Amino acid sequence: MDLADFDRSPNLVSLFLARADTLGDAPMLWAKRDGRWVSLSWAEATRRVCLMADSLRRLGLQAGDRVMIVSENRPEWCLADLAIMAAGCVTVPAYTTNTTRDHLHILENSGARAAIVSTAKLSQPLLPAIVQTDTCRHVIGMEPLSSTQHGLFEVHAWDALIAGDPLQARADVEARLVGIGRDDLACLIYTSGTGGAPRGVRQHHGMVLRNIAGAAEVIADDFGWEEHETFLSFLPLSHAYEHTGGQFFPIGLGAQIYYAEGLDKLAGNIEEVRPTIMIVVPRLFEVLRTRIMKQIQKQGALPSRLMDLALGVAARKCAGHRRLIDYPCDFLLEHTLRPKVRARFGGRMKALVSGGAPLNPEVGTFFEAMGLTLLQGYGQTEAGPVISCNRPSAGIAMETVGPPLRGVEVRIAEDGEILTRGEHVMHGYWRNAAATAQALQTEPDAPPGTAPWLHTGDIGHFDDKGRICITDRKKDMIVNDKGDNISPQKVESMLTLQPEIAQAMVAGDRRPYIVSLIVPDADWALQWARDNGETFDFTALQSLPAFRSAVHGAIDRVNTHLSVIEKIRQFTFADEPFSIENEEMTPSLKIRRHKLKERYGERMDALYKR
Repeated sequence: MDLADFDRSPNLVSLFLARADTLGDAPMLWAKRDGRWVSLSWAEATRRVCLMADSLRRLGLQAGDRVMIVSENRPEWCLADLAIMAAGCVTVPAYTTNTTRDHLHILENSGARAAIVSTAKLSQPLLPAIVQTDTCRHVIGMEPLSSTQHGLFEVHAWDALIAGDPLQARADVEARLVGIGRDDLACLIYTSGTGGAPRGVRQHHGMVLRNIAGAAEVIADDFGWEEHETFLSFLPLSHAYEHTGGQFFPIGLGAQIYYAEGLDKLAGNIEEVRPTIMIVVPRLFEVLRTRIMKQIQKQGALPSRLMDLALGVAARKCAGHRRLIDYPCDFLLEHTLRPKVRARFGGRMKALVSGGAPLNPEVGTFFEAMGLTLLQGYGQTEAGPVISCNRPSAGIAMETVGPPLRGVEVRIAEDGEILTRGEHVMHGYWRNAAATAQALQTEPDAPPGTAPWLHTGDIGHFDDKGRICITDRKKDMIVNDKGDNISPQKVESMLTLQPEIAQAMVAGDRRPYIVSLIVPDADWALQWARDNGETFDFTALQSLPAFRSAVHGAIDRVNTHLSVIEKIRQFTFADEPFSIENEEMTPSLKIRRHKLKERYGERMDALYKR
């Protein structure tokens, strides 16, 4: 791998073809088929991408036309994405959890002329949306779709569109790629809608290539790049984090990509695949931490003591205050506890990369204690999406998100907002000039042609080693009735680390104190019911004073570590867990505050009347 390749490559498809020509029959994409992993080579992937690209053009699609993808993570997702770009078109990823209304918004806003969908089940909410549009006239099914007559659009079979002359198709693709540069639009990625209707982020080829270059430098310099780097893909590819980090980054490295069977089988897939790099969101780290701790505690007193020892050693290491005794302790842990934990992650893991939301430092310290390297990254869809990332050579501090990637410029505005500019920054929101003007701003005295600064909406600062420290989201910041600023994400993260609490949202804007909405942990609640002779009925338990008192105790523990203005004075229970299905979490597992406020606003307001 030559890092200069990422600077020289004119577009993402050319990067893929260059890697494919080098790697040939080596495996590229893996998926489970009838209980066993089956691979697709780089050469075969190239053949299918070029044939599909030519077929899209034969359907009448032109350069710049938008094509939607609705699919779970699978090899065909990657092939479809590359084929759309190889046809000179623009990919529009959509979440598999989208409703008909969600699909309609994206179809109408993007003006997509075609849609590629994986299964008949996922086509059910999509097709009614297509019927209501006047632009989408082609639907391609990776698997057979309903044979019902549609009339308004044509249905095509995936296999029929990857047939033909591969040599001619490759030549056609090469001819088109001459006219596609780094500034050209590659995809429209719609934000997950944590605060309202999704907006289409215009991601150009250079934006993603710049991210790949910066991330590849971290791997090459800090870990050493090797052949057969292996990724396990399980976050939604419709999210910018996985689209760049879980797809195009491994393509750039010439790595193999395995597609997980789902979150329920993720642990088993990790042990089978033995990935070297994983792209993960903080919520999953929190869940894994809880499970690992419970498993260790069940093994008896000695493993529990080793875990406590490991946590103490890691905490001092992260704080830069190692003691002499920590070195023999490290030796002991490396030959007892840590190998067993690493084995659950396949035994080859170079780095677990966390992004998409803030990571609680305590969670990061836990994985460091278990002998796993955890790198927290920072960014947003509008920035490709990576702005910075922790790296060992810069010193990993869990309360930071590391220094900016190569080619990324960052500065802190007077009000503390983090600003960034460079090739990694979007060209704007699709058909939304007002939002674009608000997000991208050029300094008033800047000469013509100066690149604008992306206003991230995040508050932070640089530490003395040039690493970015995030304190909160500017728009999510709670300002109480006395004008004090409070970080909701910090408080929520501390709450969900308690064994009694699975999920939480805090509120208190323009109010005298902070209140919280709580979802108790199901496993803890089941054990509490057994210990107290109660029937395990989640709703009934919440009405019991003793159960409420136990949850209150967890909140009191958190309050001891909070300032006076941050302390939670009252709480109420949610009716059910926050989930993607009830639209109270995004597909990347961030809470949708506006949805929770719509549902529980009156209940939380009533907490101020007690």
